Amino acid sequence: MSGARRAEFIESFARAWTSRGASRTEGRIAAYLLLDESDGVTAAQIAADLDVSTGSVSNATRSLADAGFLHHERRPGERATRHFMARDVWGRFLQHERPYLQAQRDLAARALPDVPEGSPAHERLTHMHHYMAWLLDDVRLDERWQEVKAGRADPAAGSSAE
Repeated sequence: MSGARRAEFIESFARAWTSRGASRTEGRIAAYLLLDESDGVTAAQIAADLDVSTGSVSNATRSLADAGFLHHERRPGERATRHFMARDVWGRFLQHERPYLQAQRDLAARALPDVPEGSPAHERLTHMHHYMAWLLDDVRLDERWQEVKAGRADPAAGSSAE
């Protein structure tokens, strides 16, 4: 991807990322790593290429790794940690999402007995519990993603199965 189109993609991705309340730097780094063709980049490389501080890169990469969006690796003989995305970053994200969904479902279940039945809070917590359970038990996003991914053609080839 050319420099101008690459920069446009990174900024567009970051705008979408921030529209959900996440940091712009995280969005820019996620987009940068989506496009990266190397075997990993250092925080210094990311900071230089995106014109951000290495401290910002450190905070953002930690957050992205915690969410399953990237990996860190320190290679023998190198002092710097390299950051990269898995080829199936979205599947990895979904795997990391399951514990969150389980925790939210369980939190709602624990809170329900402590709020008056029939109250707005009870209804919201009930919906929270049902929603998380639905995603975990019925939708099973991580398993469904593997099925969908296996059945779809490369959209760049011009024949998407959508």
